[in-house]
Amino acid sequence: MNIRKYVLHLSLTVAILSIGMACSKRTISPQGIYEDAFENEVSPNKDTIAFSTLPYLALGDSYTVGASVSPSAKFPSQLSAFLEKELDVNVNLELIATSGWRTDNLLSALENVNTDRTYGLVTLLIGVNNQYQGIPFSKYEIEFTELFERALALADGNRERLIIISIPDWGYTPFGEGFDREQISSEIDRYNDFAERKAAKFDVTFIYITDTTRRGLAEKELVASDNLHPSAMAYKLFIDRMAPTIISQLKN
Repeated sequence: MNIRKYVLHLSLTVAILSIGMACSKRTISPQGIYEDAFENEVSPNKDTIAFSTLPYLALGDSYTVGASVSPSAKFPSQLSAFLEKELDVNVNLELIATSGWRTDNLLSALENVNTDRTYGLVTLLIGVNNQYQGIPFSKYEIEFTELFERALALADGNRERLIIISIPDWGYTPFGEGFDREQISSEIDRYNDFAERKAAKFDVTFIYITDTTRRGLAEKELVASDNLHPSAMAYKLFIDRMAPTIISQLKN
């Protein structure tokens, strides 16, 4: 092989490898693994973190606030505690979330956020109140897209620092009795499918936790005392699925 052909061959090889790496991971399956992960991905360890303080912003609604559980039991708090322990960092947690918020409410709240401030980790979980209140899905599509863009900007444009979380299914709770549970699940699937596609388009991780909440009727300990929201145990299961991926990405 002459030098010119060798250089061309080497360039093509590098390009193919780069494409493969860019498409290697993003959506987290119900088993908590990358659907297209490299088999030889390095396991997390504590000595590769380049920072000592992690500013974490959690965006959402009652599922982010942790309605009907203690402040330390909501998933952002549990995630913060886990990251502090596993990565030996200080997590500065901020919430922009309120029970009952729709996508438009969260957008309005973000209008007052300092656009120059960025975070080392941003999670976004929103949309259940759009579904519950019967807001046109087309409105969610527009507003979630805006929220996604704002969240990515707050993560300093770093795709590894933004995590999109699927919407829990409130139909599988005692509160859901009397409602059309099949319709609820179908509509929530539609919302989650849109959010997952949006995340995939920008190579941002989407973590699916909805299946955990669909165990609520059979496993009552997964539902909080209000018979509607996830319990502390359910949020712990969220973290079990989310944390390994987040830890891996924070080290990149």
